[in-house]
Amino acid sequence: MKRIIPCLDVKVVDGQPSVVKGVKFVNLKRQGDPVELAAQYDKQGADELIFLDITASHEGRATMVDVARRTAESVSIPFAVGGGINSIEAIREVLDAGADKVGINTAAVKNPDLVKDASEAFGSHRITVAIDARRNPNLKDGVNVFELEDGSKAWFELVIYGGREPLGIDAVDWARQVESLGAGEILLTSMDRDGTNIGYDIPMTRAVCDAVNIPVIASGGAANPEHMLEAFEKAGADAALAAGIFHRGEYTVGQVKEYLSSHGINVKMG
Repeated sequence: MKRIIPCLDVKVVDGQPSVVKGVKFVNLKRQGDPVELAAQYDKQGADELIFLDITASHEGRATMVDVARRTAESVSIPFAVGGGINSIEAIREVLDAGADKVGINTAAVKNPDLVKDASEAFGSHRITVAIDARRNPNLKDGVNVFELEDGSKAWFELVIYGGREPLGIDAVDWARQVESLGAGEILLTSMDRDGTNIGYDIPMTRAVCDAVNIPVIASGGAANPEHMLEAFEKAGADAALAAGIFHRGEYTVGQVKEYLSSHGINVKMG
């Protein structure tokens, strides 16, 4: 069963948590109240939700704990919270507030043992490792090289801090590592595609899906149901995440699922 997951990037604006959306992680615009949108997507038939605190500060986490608590009271579907979560204590705080899963990204890169410790403490099924990556055409020894749509070649480089810091680390190798550490799933975002509406990075998504045995969520660039179909058929993703197309009301989750179902994708309807 393939999953459709609306993503809600949350930032504190004028003292209130707001869902925002940008392009390639910048130029953020307000989209609405996170809990209200969460309830709306629950009614539309979303399989799960992901909240990402893009403020990623101590104040941001306090806000997200409150958002998690209010969301747990408002929706019946599972949801994850990520962004700025860097300790077992922070993970426990978010889970205790009602989140079903926690996403960790930069903190996992800086301290891989956090993935292992968290999965042992709370169960792998509650630990999602978010991987942000970009195409790098400058090939070097020791990286996995893949052919792109235009026949050129590149490797996929890990980036952290919201895409601001490239690490020179192979994202495919990192995906294998987090699986071995106990991650329950991977949220894979293409920084090149984020907010561009040109579709998921299929070569990158396929490379990671082929490298691991845990579920992979495709993220970054979806503009229509056709892009989600590609993520499932061409890349082998287990779930497709989208933000802008849902926030702007261009498609409902139900419309996306009807399209996918009509094209032979097994999705939960109704």
